[in-house]
Amino acid sequence: MLSIIVRHGLRLSFLLIFFVLANHLYAQETKVTGKVIDASSGDPVPFANVVFKGTTIGVTTDFDGNFSLSTFSPSDSIVASYIGYKAKAKPVTRGVAQVINFQLIEDVINLQEIVILAGENPAWQILRNVVKNKKENDKRKLLAYEYDTYTKIEIDVDNLSEKFRQRKVVKKITQVLDSVERIAGEDGKPILPLFITESVSKIYYRDNPSLKKEQILKTKINGIGVEDGSTVTQLIGSSFQEYNFYQNWLNIVSKEFVSPIADGWRIYYEYDLTDSLYIGEEFCYRLDFYPKSPQDLAFTGTIWISKSDYGLKQIDANIGKQANLNFIEKIRLQQELERTESGAWLPSKNRVLIDVSEVGKDNAGMLAKFYTSNKNFIINKPYPPSFYERAIQIAEDARMFEDDKYWDTLRHEPLSDTEKSVYKMIDTLRNIPIVRTYTDIFKVVIDGYYNLGKVEVGPYLGAVAWNTQEGLRLQAGLKTNYQFSKHWIYHGQVAYGFDDERFKYFASAQNVMSKDHWTTLTFRVRRDLARLGVDDESLADNPIFLTSTRWGNFRRGYYTDEYWVGFQRELFKGYSQKISFRHWTYDPTFNFGYLSNPSDVASPVLDRFQSSEVSIESRYARDEVFLQNDNERFSMGTNKWPIITLKYTHGFSGVFDSDFDYDRLRLTIKKRIKTGPLGVGNLTFSSEYVFNTLPYPMLTLHLGNQSPFYSAVTYNLMDFGEFVSDHYASIQYRQYLEGFLLNRIPLMNKLKWRLLATSNVIFGGMRQSNRDLIAQFTPTGEASLPTGYFKEGKPYIELGYGVENIFKIFRIDFVHRVSYLDNPDVRKFGVLFTAQLQL
Repeated sequence: MLSIIVRHGLRLSFLLIFFVLANHLYAQETKVTGKVIDASSGDPVPFANVVFKGTTIGVTTDFDGNFSLSTFSPSDSIVASYIGYKAKAKPVTRGVAQVINFQLIEDVINLQEIVILAGENPAWQILRNVVKNKKENDKRKLLAYEYDTYTKIEIDVDNLSEKFRQRKVVKKITQVLDSVERIAGEDGKPILPLFITESVSKIYYRDNPSLKKEQILKTKINGIGVEDGSTVTQLIGSSFQEYNFYQNWLNIVSKEFVSPIADGWRIYYEYDLTDSLYIGEEFCYRLDFYPKSPQDLAFTGTIWISKSDYGLKQIDANIGKQANLNFIEKIRLQQELERTESGAWLPSKNRVLIDVSEVGKDNAGMLAKFYTSNKNFIINKPYPPSFYERAIQIAEDARMFEDDKYWDTLRHEPLSDTEKSVYKMIDTLRNIPIVRTYTDIFKVVIDGYYNLGKVEVGPYLGAVAWNTQEGLRLQAGLKTNYQFSKHWIYHGQVAYGFDDERFKYFASAQNVMSKDHWTTLTFRVRRDLARLGVDDESLADNPIFLTSTRWGNFRRGYYTDEYWVGFQRELFKGYSQKISFRHWTYDPTFNFGYLSNPSDVASPVLDRFQSSEVSIESRYARDEVFLQNDNERFSMGTNKWPIITLKYTHGFSGVFDSDFDYDRLRLTIKKRIKTGPLGVGNLTFSSEYVFNTLPYPMLTLHLGNQSPFYSAVTYNLMDFGEFVSDHYASIQYRQYLEGFLLNRIPLMNKLKWRLLATSNVIFGGMRQSNRDLIAQFTPTGEASLPTGYFKEGKPYIELGYGVENIFKIFRIDFVHRVSYLDNPDVRKFGVLFTAQLQL
């Protein structure tokens, strides 16, 4: 009996040991780490779900697409999925640690199929609390904040079709394309890199007054046709990659998009509460959202809201090709935020992807990728306002070459293998002769000048023109650049008209005396043909319009010799002062005369004069941002405040044989107005008062337009020279309604047309003393070309409406002239056309 018990006991023990060993082997931990990326762009996919198939064990990827999870449960595969992508499964080897990466392919889904059950949508209460707590969670409540930021930008060519590859030019870079194919991976689409850059900066902000500053400490630029210049250095800083979803409207690619947590969220969006989960140590609600009208400038995506204070923890927002945008396939914004000790949330990471669609079936598209990482936050320690005077400041050694090891210490995260390869591919592409040739051509198109080293030839816009006064006009010019001198810019042009058989010329020299408080001293001399009402200085930021004035019927032209010297200095942030002296002559090409002494009927009629004047100009633009490109400076416009310019001019008789004493005062106010769902408006107010009696060419000739093309700087149903004023006030307003109304009309919304409205109003007049100067005949006895003036208290009014974005290019304006309809040959109504490229 004992032996039987022993035998059975031993057998049972062996069975138990075998079972324990087998169970241990079977339950050995399976651990998987990896990364989820977008197959098209190569960008990480944050917030994606990764789970072991057949289990409830899963995680979400972090902001950089990384994940790590493990299990003792039996599972032979792992699945990665995310809204807007096709789910993908991969096999898993049980019981070992392994790396599995995913490349997810986009999937077109219809979010509007989400069904909301009866009763209030549970997401609405969360959104109401988000809006209620906005002031506490928005970073704009802070007195000040500062942080370290790392920015990375990459621009690539994508959608490389087989037909595109067969083009003669593209074949010459086949070797590079082959390496791109290998880098793209098993599911990824090949891309051709054009540009990659990195920068490290310090960001400073303070409130009351609202001021911001970026100190760019280091930059690394590598791109085709991109030189390591200061303009690019400033553009790649984080100042131009910042988005605050607590604002009701976000400006993206110059368009205003409504935030999914805007005060009026319920007007624009539908929401679905899909999950609640921990993100780090923060318990969050996950809400999916989509626009009620797909054509609206609104987002589709997901937000994660903190349960504790209803702050925005994470957001993944997309703009698809259904939105009323041109040439944009997709825009994607991803952001991760951190709560500060004061309760407000600051963005710790941002990623932006802009997918530019291909123009034509067999052409390539473009990808622009932006990434920023922020850390070392310091709050509520503002600096004096003077500290913020230069909005963007570049360290002297920012563009000095540093090796890869040094940059590894600066980056917040290391470069991926793909990004390292991008640097090598760009170096290869830049050395291919055909690429260098096309790069030079592209630069000429964009800059208007061809670079010859220390000098640049151009601009090409004014190289050829034809008008009724000069006939064929040919022009050539050149200017020096930063390689010639770090402080002096020399510019010269010469032109010849084959009908008037006259040479014209222009020469200038400018000394950049200071780049901290931008200070310049400029000398200019010119002999040329000009037009009344066309002020080259005030229209300098509209070179296409200035060029167009050289073409066609040259109405009320005059030959002039001009000598000008000006000194300008930015006294403090936003405020600049200019003082200038100008001497110019007037020799008309049309029938003109003025009475030298209107009270004496026997006084001679004159048609020529010359003038010497001094002007003092003050300009204030509180939040204007400038980019400095070596010896030049460019305005990027203002965000909130208007641009105000006040100019006083005094003329001296007898100085260089000047004929008149006079005083004039001009005020100009320009403002971009955000109007929410109604789009954006542009307002220009201008007024001027001339205090003395002068010939009408020295007064204000309001620019008319007798062409079939619409112009924003003219009065489009006014004849050229129809009205002249010695005092006036005018308002020009343009309202761009984007897709308002048309987006909500079935079938029409597919066309992506956009409505607009315009108005031009002038109150003005001419005093009797100035009217009396106008002679009916020229000194040679010919009839003078007539001119008119406004009646006191009676405004000139034009009202218009139109449609733009027809076939993405064309615009039609319908303009009505409301007043002065009894003038000779008046056009009461006009249909005008414009061709324009816009997003």
